[in-house]
Amino acid sequence: MQDLEIAKKQLYDKQLTLAIAKNGQVLFQTDSHRISGFIHAIDTLGTQLNGASIADRVAGKALALLCIYAGIREVYAEVLSRKAKALFEENDVACQWEQLVDNVLDLNKTGMCPFEKFAAEISDPKDSYSAFKGLLEKMKACR
Repeated sequence: MQDLEIAKKQLYDKQLTLAIAKNGQVLFQTDSHRISGFIHAIDTLGTQLNGASIADRVAGKALALLCIYAGIREVYAEVLSRKAKALFEENDVACQWEQLVDNVLDLNKTGMCPFEKFAAEISDPKDSYSAFKGLLEKMKACR
């Protein structure tokens, strides 16, 4: 079974929000929302993510920037934003999706996801990790 299929199977079988596979093994899985799970994966696995495949429930520009930063090879998303798709295509990251949307919404589905708003200002994937990690920490501090 290929890595992307392994990640997709984990995503659905275990009702996760994110699963990452590489070389036939599951490297990481989580049921956390937003991009906090992927940031945790980068913190934990670092360069081991290079060449990995991920399956995620929702992938917007923020996640796409982080995937490119981490060297992800292929992505599956239930919901994929057009901006993420364009970034993946520009950076030779294979992507599959079930639903293509204009924007990723916040958890309440009342407006745009805060990470997507923030991502609009970021063009270089190298800047994305520290920027999103900082935003995540600010959001946690406000709770």
